[in-house]
Amino acid sequence: MRTVYFDYNATTPLDPQVREAMLPFMDGIFGNPSSVHHVGRRARSLLDDARDRTAKILGSKPSEVVFTSGGTESSNLAIFGAARLLKRQGRHLITSVIEHHAVLHCFQYLAKHEGFDVTYLPVSREGVVSPQDLQKAIRPDTILVSIMAANNEIGTLEPVAELGAICRERGVLFHTDAVQWFGKEPFASVHQFNADLVSICAHKFHGPKGAGALFIRSPLLPDPIIFGGGHENERRAGTENVAGIIGFAEALEHFVPKPVFDREKLAPWSSRLIALADSMPGVQFVGTRDRRLVNTVAFLVAGSDSIALLAGLDLEGICASSGSACSAGSLEPSHVIASLGVDRKLANSLVRFSLGRETTESDIAFAESVVPSVIKRAQHFQ
Repeated sequence: MRTVYFDYNATTPLDPQVREAMLPFMDGIFGNPSSVHHVGRRARSLLDDARDRTAKILGSKPSEVVFTSGGTESSNLAIFGAARLLKRQGRHLITSVIEHHAVLHCFQYLAKHEGFDVTYLPVSREGVVSPQDLQKAIRPDTILVSIMAANNEIGTLEPVAELGAICRERGVLFHTDAVQWFGKEPFASVHQFNADLVSICAHKFHGPKGAGALFIRSPLLPDPIIFGGGHENERRAGTENVAGIIGFAEALEHFVPKPVFDREKLAPWSSRLIALADSMPGVQFVGTRDRRLVNTVAFLVAGSDSIALLAGLDLEGICASSGSACSAGSLEPSHVIASLGVDRKLANSLVRFSLGRETTESDIAFAESVVPSVIKRAQHFQ
């Protein structure tokens, strides 16, 4: 059976060149970077080199890079670390209703268990956070704002630089979950977000799973959330995943300054999929048609649900998603779609196609030929 992979926002295949760069660290260069002998020192030297390479691409200081296990840990460290560090200055936090659960669940925990007050900013019908809403929501006791750079489910690009500028002007820390931005959107330096904290994840741009980073603008030092040794400038205890970090740095160098998700190639194909959605009865495109990730097309199907739709697509060989891969199998409607003001039953029918480097024109043509019949069958059996 033919496989058409339309789930690049969930993960990307490991690039062969990145894999080659990692291989020596799974065999010959096996030392613990914290060991003082020559085997450990060699690993430390190469770890330091990877940090320097990462900082060069980000346009930051090496000391501002903390390596993590990925986007979830990076966002957890940013939010818990900053909130707990600054709690004596205030306990008001701001985020949006469409954040990834790696962000939302942090704020919910802080509100429920640690006495913080959280404001959840609404979004427009296209999923955009209003800078004016943020401006109004900031209070004298606000200490942290977290707004994603690009939404993983519907692809909406947020005015993150403007939001960050508002926070900086008001003296409030700003974190952005930029996991979906890197490798897809133009990147000059990490400072383009006007953020104090930026979450990055390697496997979204052909790097390895289990590797990521948090940019922390100096002199900020968030409280650690993992305790043990003094690794990562005492921000993240635990022996570093050197192979993963090398793969992260390699992927960052090759696939971020010139985004690996080629806008010129993907834009017309995404447009064809949007046109396909527009042409089918009961199908509704969601998100914005202009300020969005060029690889992402999300739609709702009246009279069906995500599980039936994804199963039908999978039987045809098409790998798609109903939103966040971290919530796969969930019977709950997407919180992102519900936040757009969509009826709960319709919100439960989200399908997301996310294209990538290996996508071909024939994949798009194949989707155009089979998706209408899959949708008709799914609607018929409801």
